[in-house]
Amino acid sequence: MTHSHRYMSKLRWNGSTAAGYESYEREHRVVVPPATTELRLSSDAAFHGDADLPNPEQLLVASTSSCQLLMFLAMAARSRVEVLEYQDDAEAVMPGDQQAMRITQVTLRPRIVVAAGTNLDRVRRLVDRAHDSCYIANTINAEIVLEPTIEHATEDAVPQPARAGQTS
Repeated sequence: MTHSHRYMSKLRWNGSTAAGYESYEREHRVVVPPATTELRLSSDAAFHGDADLPNPEQLLVASTSSCQLLMFLAMAARSRVEVLEYQDDAEAVMPGDQQAMRITQVTLRPRIVVAAGTNLDRVRRLVDRAHDSCYIANTINAEIVLEPTIEHATEDAVPQPARAGQTS
């Protein structure tokens, strides 16, 4: 018997659209259980939203980036590859001239730092395998482009574990 995973979110908006497209409030609240903290979201400023709040397009990019990270870390850990740092400057493109608006491309640019002596080709293969296994990338129909930079840690860049009572 196959088990299905279920994911929930709760969204809330209130206001009025009576004054037309230009005037209604775009801000809305989302809670993703079991968290209780509300996320304040809006539409992109290009669509009369609040530029100071995240928008759904940004969350799509963030979830794609996060999924790639988590799949990669799981595979690296299972393969006993020591990853010390992972940063991603991800970006999505939504052309404004398409009849049906959609994000057409998401580019992930992870910068991955691994322990000195690690086989970088092996790490690259793990990055590719993680992409193939990423459920978000497998769900959306936008092109996902991976542009990883993989490098060895320098001796002075290796993080030291925090001692009891010490915060970073």
